[in-house]
Amino acid sequence: MEYFMLLATDGEDVHEARMKARPDHLRRLENLRAEGRLLTAGPNPLPDNPDRFSGSLIIAQFQSLDDAETWAGQDPYVDAGVYNEILIRPFKAVFK
Repeated sequence: MEYFMLLATDGEDVHEARMKARPDHLRRLENLRAEGRLLTAGPNPLPDNPDRFSGSLIIAQFQSLDDAETWAGQDPYVDAGVYNEILIRPFKAVFK
């Protein structure tokens, strides 16, 4: 397994959809953590309003880029229309 960085960008005016889908989104991250595959994850707060977000960063282990893309595409934030796009790249964890 190798690490992948998933950098998601929120669409416009999606805060309510984000909050509604958040419990299911966090449950998936908890599953990755329980499997020992999650390095880190969290939202990107807006500089002028830390209670609102512009996207999310997830760094986790997957078997392949295809597996990371499949996992990302099934995120509740995708289903809720929160994420406008998700950039996925291999990640080398030099410091943990």
